[in-house]
Amino acid sequence: MDLVPELLGRVGAAYEAHRDPVAAGPMSRYMRGQFPFLGIPRPQRDPLDRDVLAGLRAPDESELTGVVSALWDRDEREYQYFALRYLRAHARRCSAGLIQVLEGLVTTKSWWDTVDELAQGSVGPLVRTHPDLLGTMDAWATGPQLWLARAAILHQLAARTDTDVERLFRHCLANAASTEFFLRKAIGWALRQYSKTDPVAVERFVEAYRAELSGLSRKEALKVIERARG
Repeated sequence: MDLVPELLGRVGAAYEAHRDPVAAGPMSRYMRGQFPFLGIPRPQRDPLDRDVLAGLRAPDESELTGVVSALWDRDEREYQYFALRYLRAHARRCSAGLIQVLEGLVTTKSWWDTVDELAQGSVGPLVRTHPDLLGTMDAWATGPQLWLARAAILHQLAARTDTDVERLFRHCLANAASTEFFLRKAIGWALRQYSKTDPVAVERFVEAYRAELSGLSRKEALKVIERARG
């Protein structure tokens, strides 16, 4: 069986059979009209995706990138969501070269819904498997591309005690002066997440760089800490 056309055919048939133009409108509006939707909400997609994947073997790296690239080229956003699920399941088994594919996905059809999942579900696991990619994260964090910088800031969200704290703080500081909402929010989110592991370190960081960090970043960073204090 040729996995790529088989899987693409399955997902296309399953999703088209459940196209709902009435539901698609509000879903598109929620994303500010940037992407068309089929109108299939997440609770409905989950069992569809399980059926699509049933009985299929795991892809090799070439097959994975073939499926994901083809789905990214399709118009409706649900196809990108399926690609993200497929990547999350298999990215960590790939070579470091997959980062080039992920970079292309982060910077194509970019919005928070795909970028945040790419950062957490694919970029982070791949970097943990291939630590030589840390330099790529540094380049993303300090470069001019908004979504790559956001992905670099967020790629350690699931690392917990394995967080490279110095790198996390450095990536946050590299973007602290930005006026971009999505970067300010990402800084706060990344710090808030790490505060669940080491609240003292985060509070000290926020206090030390209070003048550099935006109000939004500070507020988001300290939410869990302040909630715990009541």
